[in-house]
Amino acid sequence: MNIEEYNFKDRLIKGITTDGHFKISVVKTTEVVKTAKSNHSLSLLNTVVLGKAMTATMLLASELKGEERIQLRMDGDGPIGFLVAEANQVGEIRGYVGNPAAELDYTNPEVQIGDGIGLGILTFSKVLYNEAEPRTSSIEIVNGDITSDIAHYLAQSEQIPSALLLDVGIDEEGEVTHAGGLMIQRMPGAPDGQIDMLQERLGSFPAIDELLSDGQYIDEIMAKAVSPLKVKELNRQPVDFFCRCSRKRFKNALSLLSLDDLKDMEGEGQEVVCQYCNTKETISKEEVEQIVLEAQAKMN
Repeated sequence: MNIEEYNFKDRLIKGITTDGHFKISVVKTTEVVKTAKSNHSLSLLNTVVLGKAMTATMLLASELKGEERIQLRMDGDGPIGFLVAEANQVGEIRGYVGNPAAELDYTNPEVQIGDGIGLGILTFSKVLYNEAEPRTSSIEIVNGDITSDIAHYLAQSEQIPSALLLDVGIDEEGEVTHAGGLMIQRMPGAPDGQIDMLQERLGSFPAIDELLSDGQYIDEIMAKAVSPLKVKELNRQPVDFFCRCSRKRFKNALSLLSLDDLKDMEGEGQEVVCQYCNTKETISKEEVEQIVLEAQAKMN
């Protein structure tokens, strides 16, 4: 990897306007989305929808601490069925969909990308330090297009006026060109009208993937999004499609099954698949027998 490629890697940058009125985060998720598309054999519809969801989740997770994480789940009546996207503050992103092959009938002039998810429920869960249970809140899906639904959630449930842009670019060959997003949030004490002004500006702002394709990086995008306001960088970090699944975790998951279910598996190996990253592991019949023995020991 040359210096230019390294400098243009997937990253997130956070800043605050010098007047203290707005926080802004910009993230490049090109390789994240490409990896999700490859791992799950995603249709173009799912590549765009899940890509936007993972990008949004990373923007929101950047406000957490350490390895705290946030999960977005959308359950709708569209052909995708549901999607799950998860990210933590250290830049690990992962996600999956209910129907990876789902597509829409684009010959219908009235079809919109939001029809992929359709109407249903959007749920956010936050896993925070020193809290035994995740904080969970839900809201009805308004459009299914990810961007407006998450902005609506932030305004209604978090009561944080926010401006949000999420983009995934697809070329004529069906490949991901670039992906990314930005989020501007009003700080306490900021003038009411300013966030409306920024939201209006983002309505005509170039697509993030187009800016990245033109060679602009997250620093330039952050400055352009809030201009003429000046912005001070607070932090930057790499982001990756990353899953912490492992052979040990797969075996631990099997050990949580009932003794009856485990006995049904005796005498044969088991292939276990991680929903988040599609990694497959084969647990040998000897390993299954050992798990059964340990489960029996706990019963006695």
